[in-house]
Amino acid sequence: MMMVPVSRASFVRFLSLALVLLAFGAAAQDTRPAPEAGTGRQDKTLSVASRFMVASAHPLGAEAGRDILRKGGSAVDAAIAMQLVLGLVEPQSSGIGGGAFLVHWDNAAREMRTYDGRETAPAAATPDRFLVDGKPMPFESAIRSGLSVGVPGVMRMLEMAHRRYGKLPWATLFEPAIQLAEDGFPVSPRLSMLLNWRGAQNFAPKARAYFFDEAGRARPAGYVLKNPDYAATLKSMAASGASVLHEGAIAEEIVAAVADAPIRKGDITLADMAGYKPLERPPLCFAYRDRRICGMGPPSSGAITIGQTLKLIEPLAGIPGAQAMLTAPAVHAIVEAEKLAYADRNRYLADPDFVTPPEGLLDEQYLAERRKLIDPSKAAVDVKPGTPPGLKKPAGVDATQEAPGTSQISIIDGAGNAVSMTTTIESAFGSHLWVAGFLLNNELTDFSFRPIDDAGNAVANAVGPGKRPRSSMAPTLVFDSRGELEAVTGSPGGGRIILYVVKTLVAMLDWQRDAQASADVMNFGSEGAGLVAERGTDPKWPALELSAYGHKVKLDMMTSGVQTIVRRNGRLEGGTDPRREGVALGD
Repeated sequence: MMMVPVSRASFVRFLSLALVLLAFGAAAQDTRPAPEAGTGRQDKTLSVASRFMVASAHPLGAEAGRDILRKGGSAVDAAIAMQLVLGLVEPQSSGIGGGAFLVHWDNAAREMRTYDGRETAPAAATPDRFLVDGKPMPFESAIRSGLSVGVPGVMRMLEMAHRRYGKLPWATLFEPAIQLAEDGFPVSPRLSMLLNWRGAQNFAPKARAYFFDEAGRARPAGYVLKNPDYAATLKSMAASGASVLHEGAIAEEIVAAVADAPIRKGDITLADMAGYKPLERPPLCFAYRDRRICGMGPPSSGAITIGQTLKLIEPLAGIPGAQAMLTAPAVHAIVEAEKLAYADRNRYLADPDFVTPPEGLLDEQYLAERRKLIDPSKAAVDVKPGTPPGLKKPAGVDATQEAPGTSQISIIDGAGNAVSMTTTIESAFGSHLWVAGFLLNNELTDFSFRPIDDAGNAVANAVGPGKRPRSSMAPTLVFDSRGELEAVTGSPGGGRIILYVVKTLVAMLDWQRDAQASADVMNFGSEGAGLVAERGTDPKWPALELSAYGHKVKLDMMTSGVQTIVRRNGRLEGGTDPRREGVALGD
């Protein structure tokens, strides 16, 4: 396994930039939770392969996936190996203590399946979980409390997918991560910077001892970090399956860590751990231009909200064509469509096993009426949700705050099968609680802290026992006009994931950008109020024109992590986000 040395100068450059970004963040506070901070840009070049390709947010994760495909493994096999390595080398973003959504394309069977490994609330969870004296507790306090931890689901979900699509033995897939955990891996500049950003004082003692020295200094970039506890956990899971996390000694450690958490103690039980079940759900697909785009349905809001946005802009002038990239009319139309889509998403979408979503959110006639609300020359200020076909009863005004974090894995294997998997422990370093060599998620903060709105209506995404919090994760597959797989994509980024995937799809399908160039395009969009654009904006950014529309633009760190693989002209092309450390590798 190749180790990548990192120079002191490189780390200092990353850290200096981080301090500037942090200063900006402190000066521009709002109610949003802190993002997983930016660490600068790394110029990337388009990757090309002929047989198979993987893309992930860390080079060692991509190397593990490529090695599995070289051994004859399937796309699902590679995804498992990549997840296990990413949980070690990119622990701030995902891991075996979290959850994921996976979209799979079986090329021979011409069949798509989607898998839900989202975390669940414990049986003791009640709608007032995050209220103190009737008011929402501070988000930062909620993150580091035991209340935030959901029952992990990613490994049972991957085990389910492996039973159907795995080619290599389960235990083989653990070998790259076990070797790295035992031999050590070089701490990346991004990981070191984020540890400095969070600070030793925010971590539970065991996590603090792993990530920081005795003086509380973060492990520097290039430091070779070993994790024997993680290696032991993986060896046990390789031998006995994912239930190792859900029953027995490790499950007992998880329950104890949550019960002993700072700020507020949690209430996950051994019965909650043992009872977790991954789910296969029907894929959600929609037409755009001459393509078919598919992803996860609820409890992910990704595919529906992306689908609404793209369907709203589809007939509008000024969107298609390379010359339309980042022009004021195109940006305005996309942002206005996103406002409408997020208004519906925030009001109606949640765990479908608890709250049935309206059937008509992608109904053509409904979207045609909503499209009339897009003024071609003026930015909307107060966008309300619509009344889609199939709406049973009013839903309350949502109060969810979704912290940016997460990681994306994209794969096309040698048989043409594909995986798009978005995986998370929620915000950077999750709950900061440490068990058996890995971090636990803080996923339950993806619920609305307020269960009832001011009008007395129940909020769809309120906490409930056994309920899965709504997600913005959007693992996505694109099919061409002949029904052939064309692209695999997705991104981390909390509630802004949808914005990043919309931008990527529009850049590829409308602005004629390749896999890498579509990731490079500056990030922008709206989650419902105002327009946010990436700091260090593109020279083409039409600031004055957008001001004339009435847009009030907020500049922010928009730390996406797009990983895209595209089939084009008989080859595979890979693009990875310049805002993270990832690579696309293939043969």
